[in-house]
Amino acid sequence: MHYAIRHITKFTYDAPIRESVMEIRMQPRTELAQRCLRFDLATQPRAHVSSYVDLMGNMVHHFDIPSEHTELVVTAQAIVEFVNDNDLMTPAATTLDAWHWVDEAGKTADAWEMIRPSAFVRETKLLHEFADSLGIDRLKDPAAVVMGLSDAVHRSFEYKTAATRVDSPIDETLASRQGVCQDFAHILIGLLRRLGIPARYVSGYLFHAKGERAAEGATHAWVEAWLPGSGWVGVDPTSNVLAGERHVRVAIGRDYADVAPTRGVYKGAASGTLAVAVHVSRDDLPPASTKFAPVLTWTAPPPTTAPLSDEQQQQQ
Repeated sequence: MHYAIRHITKFTYDAPIRESVMEIRMQPRTELAQRCLRFDLATQPRAHVSSYVDLMGNMVHHFDIPSEHTELVVTAQAIVEFVNDNDLMTPAATTLDAWHWVDEAGKTADAWEMIRPSAFVRETKLLHEFADSLGIDRLKDPAAVVMGLSDAVHRSFEYKTAATRVDSPIDETLASRQGVCQDFAHILIGLLRRLGIPARYVSGYLFHAKGERAAEGATHAWVEAWLPGSGWVGVDPTSNVLAGERHVRVAIGRDYADVAPTRGVYKGAASGTLAVAVHVSRDDLPPASTKFAPVLTWTAPPPTTAPLSDEQQQQQ
């Protein structure tokens, strides 16, 4: 199975800015059944792009545009191959005794941070109340608990585009019972970590089946939980399925803050808008993407007496 991905990100500013410094996490990972056969990244204005691998094994591209500009467009294209049917992602059967191995896994370097609070996954009163309403405990085996909680999140919240922002805390979704895949993933991670199950955030792309509960032409997010006998198992609470060959993994981290597709700063006091166009197809050639969806807007910071221009955080 081959997928062609085209991901265009457009920043538009209402006044000239300069010195855009940005990191990009958009290159699909190569591991297990997934192979990234080709990846191309281009910027306009043009920039020299360098790369490195972060501590989680994610490929990070970065660049600097020193000249003045009022628009920045980043275009990423990839060809991804799946070499089998991803049976490895189906969790092995576990027993109640397996909780011992879950606890032992939480002490390892690979999973230690995945059972602790992170930027977007923190213990809150609303999360505590939601967990209590589900009656979550360790009375079932770990695999059954993971699948049961994913199903509960899927049934408890309405998928609604633009219900939250990329920087929204989980309490917004817990209060309104509406959100997007990012929110579903953060809530499920919070529930799993409460039980001591290591859980991490996965960003990537999903090839959408007709009628799927996800926005067409959007990036996607899901969860990986550590289970005895299986290791990291992908669970998608938005679609209520195990992650499989339609889920293209790009980056993994504690939560969205670790894997944002774009992160950077610039010099200037301009307000701006971020828009994104994404398309995934079962082809060997990158598809065209022209439909942009607004993701984020921000206003110019207030004037200061600092000798340098204010720095505005860019997020997606």
